[in-house]
Amino acid sequence: MKKRIISAFSIVCALALIIDHSIDSKNKIIDNSADGDYTATAGVITAAAFDEDALASISVTDSQAIATAKSLGDIYGYDNIGICNVSEGNLNIRESASTDGKLVGKFPANAACEILKTEGEWSYIKSGEVEGYVLSEYLITGDDAWDKALELAEYVATSKTGGLRVRVEPNTDCEIIYQLADGEEVPILNNTQDEDWIEVDVDGDSGYVSAEYVDVDLSLTTAMTLTEARYGAGISDVRMAACDYALQFVGNRYVWGGTSLTNGVDCSGFTMQVMAQYGVRLSHSSRAQANEGTTISTSELKPGDLIFYGRGGGSINHVAIYIGGGQIVHASNKRDGIKISNYMYRTPVKCVRVLYD
Repeated sequence: MKKRIISAFSIVCALALIIDHSIDSKNKIIDNSADGDYTATAGVITAAAFDEDALASISVTDSQAIATAKSLGDIYGYDNIGICNVSEGNLNIRESASTDGKLVGKFPANAACEILKTEGEWSYIKSGEVEGYVLSEYLITGDDAWDKALELAEYVATSKTGGLRVRVEPNTDCEIIYQLADGEEVPILNNTQDEDWIEVDVDGDSGYVSAEYVDVDLSLTTAMTLTEARYGAGISDVRMAACDYALQFVGNRYVWGGTSLTNGVDCSGFTMQVMAQYGVRLSHSSRAQANEGTTISTSELKPGDLIFYGRGGGSINHVAIYIGGGQIVHASNKRDGIKISNYMYRTPVKCVRVLYD
């Protein structure tokens, strides 16, 4: 198991506090670089003589320490970080610096980006796979953004193997409830990131994965592209319209039992409300929806069809909309909300057609 950010971040921040304390007590920066001890100039620190055991008891809360740590390298993978600051919904990302510019992505509240440049009242950003312009007034920047990033970062586990087994209990003798694809990222629950068995959230359901087969990172959410759906030839207008309608809610909240596409929805509430726009009435239950259309095979999938997933490969407990190109859109979990995933991120249990050409 790799912790690719955590340890370096903790040590760097701790060093920053030690240096900061030294500066306060002596009212000057002592430069012992000639003797190879340490240097503290212009926010850059190189450590050689610090006792690592002394770092364990230090609590990193000082914003100056965060800013100093930030200057030492790519914490979270950003150099000039920005945090989306909207009260609800998403910030539009556009192809050009204009409110009339083509929409290329959705930037959820509290998601992070790299600010590449500014042009007047617009910032050109990169977030996840999306690049484009957003209004700068809706970004938190500078040291405030680093403080906010520290507050928002959450632990995630990323599968290092195909068919990662998610078990009902933290041992190999119990039931396997899910299998995750290689590279699939899931939120970590209950501060178990340092345990041999890590509790994770899979579409709102909890289970355990072996730490041996995952990477653990601190992660910030990022923007969602609107160009990830790929429609095949001969796809009807209603199917394309249903997928486009569903995609506009990417980044919105997941709420168990919810039915609001803007204020909070769960997986079956999402499919129910999307399909209702096209005259299809579905129950508010993934298990019920699996019996409310025509069963098809994965080879027959078209954009707008429903894909169902189950606990232990059997009992259905999750539903998504297929959008083409091997991808789905679905209301996943509290951390990610409505998101786009590979349709094989878990093994599908059933596919159902409710839209007919």
